[in-house]
Amino acid sequence: MIMGVINVTPDSFSGDGIVGDCDAVLRRGRQLVADGADLVDVGGESTRPSYTPVPLAEELTRTLPAIRLLAEDCPLPLSVDTTKAEVARRAVDAGASVVNDVSGLRDDSMLEVVARSGCSLVLVHNSPATGEPDVTAFVLDGLAQLVQRAVDAGVAARSLIVDPGLGFGKTWRQNLEILNRLSELRALGLPVLIGPSRKATVSRVLGVGVHDRLEGTAAMVAVGIAHGADAVRVHDCLQMHRVAQMMDAVARPT
Repeated sequence: MIMGVINVTPDSFSGDGIVGDCDAVLRRGRQLVADGADLVDVGGESTRPSYTPVPLAEELTRTLPAIRLLAEDCPLPLSVDTTKAEVARRAVDAGASVVNDVSGLRDDSMLEVVARSGCSLVLVHNSPATGEPDVTAFVLDGLAQLVQRAVDAGVAARSLIVDPGLGFGKTWRQNLEILNRLSELRALGLPVLIGPSRKATVSRVLGVGVHDRLEGTAAMVAVGIAHGADAVRVHDCLQMHRVAQMMDAVARPT
């Protein structure tokens, strides 16, 4: 599954933010459909390194109009990329069917919102792992705890997706290790999403700038799929859709 990104922010790390431009949102949504996306992820707060937190009212102003527009115009399911339960609640009311919470459930009300709405939830590992001797085991244990919290709060297990949180609290070498051992997350019995798109790990390996990470992203997407990823969150949807199609033919022949 290809999760295409729409950043309705002015400070996206990759320079693709479109905030307050309804026409641009619609164009981007239609382009994602044409490029092979299966799901559209809309975010109103950047999670770039050293990002400035966005107040609730501002995030709602950015996110809700975009989701309403896309719900009417886009045939794909919509996901809201937010760490705030109130944004998630309002976004689901506006047409989103997935909540993508990269914070690892820091808002205590998030699970209540998800349980009441019946929407799907992406659980992202987002805990400092710099000194961990076995980062994959650390991530697996952290995700297992998040899954248990969600189920205990009344969220259906079939609605859950797990994401190891590449780039969130991990070093670039740890990101690569997690990718190489991604299949270990299958022990959770849930779909696995990865978000390697345009991450700084590519620049650390290849020595390229933020706007020259396409090939490195493609390599990470391919390795992730080979090791069991079910979904990839990407900016360059057309190219990564082709990579995913090829890798599915190689790694998951029918």
